[in-house]
Amino acid sequence: MQATKALSFSSDLSTGLEDLPMSSPSPQQQEVPGTEEAMTPHPLDENKRYVPSGRLNGKVALITGGDSGIGRATAILFAKEGADVCIVYLNEHKDADKTAKRIKDLGRRCLKIAGDIGDPSFCRQAVGDTLEQFHRLDILINNAAEQKEITGIADVDPEQLEKTFRTNFFGFIHMTRSALPHMKKGSAIINTTSIQALYPQPYLMDYAASKAAILNFTQSLAKELAPKGIRVNAVAPGPIWTPLIPSTFSPEHVEKFGQNTLMKRPGQPAEVAPSFLFLASETDSSYMTGQVLHPNGGSNLE
Repeated sequence: MQATKALSFSSDLSTGLEDLPMSSPSPQQQEVPGTEEAMTPHPLDENKRYVPSGRLNGKVALITGGDSGIGRATAILFAKEGADVCIVYLNEHKDADKTAKRIKDLGRRCLKIAGDIGDPSFCRQAVGDTLEQFHRLDILINNAAEQKEITGIADVDPEQLEKTFRTNFFGFIHMTRSALPHMKKGSAIINTTSIQALYPQPYLMDYAASKAAILNFTQSLAKELAPKGIRVNAVAPGPIWTPLIPSTFSPEHVEKFGQNTLMKRPGQPAEVAPSFLFLASETDSSYMTGQVLHPNGGSNLE
């Protein structure tokens, strides 16, 4: 682990994100898949001043990659809005326990399921366990992902390519196929794509390609499910401070992470979760399907 340096912080009481880091992180590195506990600074998972309005009362959401990062922030926000949540994750049990405790502290039920979404049988099991526990499934958030920093095309070996697509793309299809028979009119499917799907970088070539596939999948699935009243949308975050970053990028890359945005810093999971809430809430996004929201700090304008 690299030595850390102090960060400056803002005090923006109008947003409630008063601990928002105003610079990029210090150099650091973790083993894959990484944990929030070991990150400096810790990601901001929630806006403590947020005032809920019951937009998801009575709903049940299944969130892959729900143990940490964007998934955790979304799970917490959904719980604040009245949803019970199933969080699916690979093996990051400590982060998952922390997320589940926060959801339960908010008065909502939480189910934790560990496994590999690249396995179709696990996806069927996860959906089945969710239905057994909660007796319904209204919102599916396909969010789990993996990446590996590379030098370019010569560094894309077949094993890594298959692994990336198995998690980032095949897993979305497996989970959607398992969940869809149990979703009704008014339900929502939200896929996490990335700014890399639109503005790819060579050092994330296979990851970017998988995220572009998700964008295509979102739009084609939206066309299929519109007659059934099920909305399908996506969120394409820019550089967000999650365990994926220090566990897959070099310390030098981590130190510069987010500086290529107009805001000159990485985003926080708590700044992305409201996009998922908007798309999950039928009250807010009843006339949106096949669309993509872009919380990216102005990355595409640099």
